[in-house]
Amino acid sequence: MSSININRKSKIGLIDCNSFYVSCERLFNPKIIDKPVVVLSNNDGCVISRSTEAKKIGIKMGEPYFKVKELVKKHNVKIFSSNYALYGDISRRVMKTLKSFSNKIEIYSIDEAFIDITQVEEKEIINYGREIRERILKWTGIPTSIGISSTKTLSKVANHIAKKNKSGVIFLKENINEQLKNFDISDVWGVGKQLSKLYKKNGIDTALKLKNISNTWVKKSTNVLGAKTVMELRGIPCINLETQETKRKSCCVSRSFGKKIENLEKLKESVTTHCLNAAEKIRLDNQLTKSITIFIRTSPFDKNRKYYSNSISIDLPIATNNSIELVKTAIKGLTKIYKYGYFYQKAGIILSRLEDTNSRELNLLTPLMEKKSKTLMRVIDFTNAKYGRNAISIAQAGMNKSWKMRKEHSSKIDTASFDLLPKISI
Repeated sequence: MSSININRKSKIGLIDCNSFYVSCERLFNPKIIDKPVVVLSNNDGCVISRSTEAKKIGIKMGEPYFKVKELVKKHNVKIFSSNYALYGDISRRVMKTLKSFSNKIEIYSIDEAFIDITQVEEKEIINYGREIRERILKWTGIPTSIGISSTKTLSKVANHIAKKNKSGVIFLKENINEQLKNFDISDVWGVGKQLSKLYKKNGIDTALKLKNISNTWVKKSTNVLGAKTVMELRGIPCINLETQETKRKSCCVSRSFGKKIENLEKLKESVTTHCLNAAEKIRLDNQLTKSITIFIRTSPFDKNRKYYSNSISIDLPIATNNSIELVKTAIKGLTKIYKYGYFYQKAGIILSRLEDTNSRELNLLTPLMEKKSKTLMRVIDFTNAKYGRNAISIAQAGMNKSWKMRKEHSSKIDTASFDLLPKISI
């Protein structure tokens, strides 16, 4: 991972997409603009994204859906199941747009990114931030909030203020202490639940109090990250901008089932599908795997049935990213850990001991196997990218997939599939 050292005169912007999942759903459904909207987690479990209108009527983040059903009904809230394929595609478009302003970018999450705009004059910063917002909105349809300051931690504070005040862009340069004195300690970037409890226990309940704490106390009571956070609040850059993502060391794909399954064949379909997805991911990163782990479990909360959980790891003789070979190995592993009579809630696979495609050890059979494998995988990936996800799959992945996640409120939009794009009547 390469990083950019930040000096005292740096200007770091944090671009954060507003209610990102909700905004993605609104892109193709203008009727729900200005209406209360929420997006639910896997299997329609909890609220993971809310529109401003939904927040106003009292729907809280992370609240189980069954607890807010009355509010939903009373206020005619529009509900959507999570659609990560759509959100991932829109996120890539937002980040690509952002790169038109600077190549010094750290993609922090699916809906957030830091950008180095030190080259912009201070008097032009606000206008520059507005230009970024306008271009992202015009090119992708996603509204954003932008916080700018001299450190990443302060830009997070600025972004928080911009969202709260609905001002769009905040350049936090002057009167910083005035903003920090009313900024709750638990909202400071890098301060988690446990550290927040420690700070509050010692009377540090605002960002300003943390900024003014003694260096001796910080070093004695917290860790290196805690000390860096304090320095960043003081305007001294300590956390560099990471402009290149490190390649993953492992790749996990797992899902809870929409309904519990007992049948081995259905479990095979699930594990096969997860295997295909994971293999495609590591191929995109030009990686190979030397080990695969398969795991299954029943629900730990079902008091009426006996709990069972098991996993198996299998080392591969030759590092590979070949979907067919990985599926064969995964099915063998699943068969060994499967027990009849249990109702399974979740299954998944983990590809580990990942390495770059050009750094693997070769043996006598590798050149022959590699040529056939790479050609086939390239064709599959190209076809699926052009004609939609799973345009080409294998029979073991099944067709019906009754085990899939519950998505009763899905918008059924996929920008990678022509069949799942919204249709407009003229």
